[in-house]
Amino acid sequence: MEDKKGRFLLKGNNKLMESDYQSAIEYYNEALQLDPDFENAYYNRGLAYSSIAKYNTAIQDFSKAIELNPSYQDAYYQRSITYLDNGENYKSLADAESLIKLAPDDYRGYFVKGLVMEQLNRFEESLASFSKAIEMNSSIADLYVNRATINYYLEDFETALTDLEKAIQINPKEANIYNLKSLIAFEKDDLSTAISWVEKAIELNPSQAYYYNNRGLYLLFTGKLEKGLEDINLSLKQNSKNLFALRNKGIYYYFKGDKALSIKYLSDVHKKNPEMKLTKKYLDLAQEM
Repeated sequence: MEDKKGRFLLKGNNKLMESDYQSAIEYYNEALQLDPDFENAYYNRGLAYSSIAKYNTAIQDFSKAIELNPSYQDAYYQRSITYLDNGENYKSLADAESLIKLAPDDYRGYFVKGLVMEQLNRFEESLASFSKAIEMNSSIADLYVNRATINYYLEDFETALTDLEKAIQINPKEANIYNLKSLIAFEKDDLSTAISWVEKAIELNPSQAYYYNNRGLYLLFTGKLEKGLEDINLSLKQNSKNLFALRNKGIYYYFKGDKALSIKYLSDVHKKNPEMKLTKKYLDLAQEM
């Protein structure tokens, strides 16, 4: 598996600045002073907190909204997503199951369940959940991208590509489609196509560091080591703990002939994620240098 976004459905307007969310929080604080039982104010304040990564506080607000309205489907959905963002997979799954029980025709319960199963590496269950979500709502491109991602993990590339073509028909400007197409092309050793697709993703959404990391990897394999490293470092600047980028940096040092640094990066990544593709292969190669 290469570097990709863990989730493809957005929760809000990512172009808003943190100050906008802080202003919204202050507004809802005032609303709750006037009416402490205003469930929508708790819900919307929770959205604002979640958007600035204050997940525990967001969860408290969503929980209060659910306490005031036990049938609040949106609050269950957003709390499940926030639990997932906070690394609390089983609590997220519990909320997904609650949403399915509360609203069996709401695709979002199955969508979140698919995300949790993906995080737990229970790919067949994830695939079934995304398929159920698509059965309920076949007009959302991101659902097809999520299902395609699972088929990519299962190395069923042709089925993944079929879903991605459906996603393109619905929303041809969804950048994640082209990033995933690039990953599949890389798996097929078609480097020029992989680079072309990931550059399409970057063109559509230049703010996503993991696109640059994938392009960096592809460039390494075409011999453009310094250009590749530039992209990899850009990704690491945004997230210094990105194991995919750290692995790619280890591969860069292998191609440069720097045995010590290659082993340093690759061994660290392998300890943290022994299943990550390419890591063991290039660690072994580095040790043989």
